[in-house]
Amino acid sequence: MALFFAVLDGRLHDRPGFSCGVPALDDYLQRLAGQHQREGIATTHVLADDAAPNRILGYCSLAAAQLYLHELSVGDRRRLPAYPVPAVRVGRLAVSTAEQGKGYGSLLLGHAVSQALAVRQTMGAKVMVVDAKDERAARFYAAYGFQRTAEAARTLYLPLGRV
Repeated sequence: MALFFAVLDGRLHDRPGFSCGVPALDDYLQRLAGQHQREGIATTHVLADDAAPNRILGYCSLAAAQLYLHELSVGDRRRLPAYPVPAVRVGRLAVSTAEQGKGYGSLLLGHAVSQALAVRQTMGAKVMVVDAKDERAARFYAAYGFQRTAEAARTLYLPLGRV
C-alpha cells in the first residue's frame, strides 16, 4: 500500500463512489470538479492508494485567490504594497467516510501547502486562504497555523513565508 496524490482524472477516478458525509463536498467532486478543472477555475487533487488507484480516499481543490490587505493581521501587513495580496485558496478538502480518522486530512492539507509553495516560486502567492465550512473545520485549520482574517470569522489564512 503506497499513497499518492494525482490531479483528478474523470476517466480514471471513481467520483460517484466517493462519500465524505457532507453532501455539498460530495456533490462538488461528483458534478463540478471536472468542469472547474477544464475551465481553469480550480484544480482538484485526489489522494489514492496504488493498490486501488481509481478509488478516491480524499481530495482538495485549489484555486487562485486574493485577500485585501486589511484582512491580514497587522504583523502580516508589513512591507506589503497597498493592493490585494495574491493567495492560493483551498476551495474544498474532504476525506472519504471510510478513511476518516487516519490522518488523511493532514496529508491533503500538507499537499495543498506544498502546491501553494510551488506556485509561490513560479508566480507569487503570499498566503493560503480557506473558508471553513463550520467551527470544527476552522479549528482544524487553526491547528496548522491558519489565522482568522479580520473580515470573516470562518475565513482563515496561512502566511507562506519568505523565499
